Amino acid sequence: MLKVNPLPAALQPAARPYLVWLGRWHGWLLLGLWVLVQVSLLVQHHGPRYVNDSGRYLAYGTRIAREWYFEHDHNLRYVGYPLFISLWLKLGAGWWGIVLGQMAVSGLAARAFYRTLRRLTPTPADWRPAALATAALVGWRDAQQFNVYILTESLFASLTILSFWALVRARRGPAGRWVVFGLLVLLAGIVRPNGFVVAAAAGLAGLARLWQIPGRRAFGRALLAGALLTPLWWWVLNKLLLTFTLVETYLRGEIIYGFTPWVVEPTEPLRLPPPGLAPVLRLGYFILANPVYFTKLATLKGLLFFSYVKTYYSWGHIGLIVLFIYPCYWLAVRGLRAGAAWLPARVFLGGVVAVQGLVVMLTVEDWDVRFLLPVLPCVFALAGVAVAHWLHARTLVAQAEQ
Repeated sequence: MLKVNPLPAALQPAARPYLVWLGRWHGWLLLGLWVLVQVSLLVQHHGPRYVNDSGRYLAYGTRIAREWYFEHDHNLRYVGYPLFISLWLKLGAGWWGIVLGQMAVSGLAARAFYRTLRRLTPTPADWRPAALATAALVGWRDAQQFNVYILTESLFASLTILSFWALVRARRGPAGRWVVFGLLVLLAGIVRPNGFVVAAAAGLAGLARLWQIPGRRAFGRALLAGALLTPLWWWVLNKLLLTFTLVETYLRGEIIYGFTPWVVEPTEPLRLPPPGLAPVLRLGYFILANPVYFTKLATLKGLLFFSYVKTYYSWGHIGLIVLFIYPCYWLAVRGLRAGAAWLPARVFLGGVVAVQGLVVMLTVEDWDVRFLLPVLPCVFALAGVAVAHWLHARTLVAQAEQ
């Protein structure tokens, strides 16, 4: 059960006894909501859900379980998820073990999410912001639906949340907590190719922490070290892009992968990079040689990604997105600017959102919510920070008036 602390006296007016009741029982209510959503997903999909990409993950996981064989090149970037699959296959639990394991990690992440927001808010004894944000996380079906799919998304989203938990927890305490944070960031990085999003956000959070140190000499040294490591970053970026055919994707004009009704047609002949260029140079050449076409593609992908809405969604789904997610976006922007919350944590959350959005703009949007999934917990967390900031300011005003 979630640990609950009582509200301070200033936040427990006698005229609102329901707050006292919710303060006592909201942990159990959140747990019940989480269980209800998981059961409804299993019933809706009739158990574990197998889709197109599931086959290669299962095949890879089976080879690891039987032969301890690891693939190379592009599939190596998914190694974390086949390892997770191989554990359950080795135990003989099959598809149900994989899905129930994903649900267990998701539940652990939800609990960590709640406890982290309690630590992050200016009034830790006020349970309301953390409870509201956690209710959004466990109650919004799109943020939970991939728990039943044999895909990387559920585990990746959970590891992103757990990395956020470890970062805030490492703020105070022994140095070993930073090791836990690093390990979780590494695990998130090997679950899927864009797992580097979490590592990039962690790097930005680290720079934010150094920025807070008086004199900012450590911040300057970190920037210098990053500049000196430019050859390493160049090698890493080329490795990441080596197995992606981005230029060929741009030529197809796709906004959503594999969705031909929405494509962008060039208004003039496109200039293609010469053969033999490194992947980074190839990408840079295409962007600089076709700035209008690339900008149009990237902008449409970004807008579609953050808008969340697709024309083939039901009107009810679209209405819920507009009425719930868009206000969360607005609150998240305010939460990002809330000075009372620890800066590195806010930068980490904002970094995940920004870098994931940039990745989509450089690659392609998905027909469903798969690419937005790791962003949603960060949006809900920042929205919770904004609510906490507002409640804290309101309490200070009330105390000043007494």
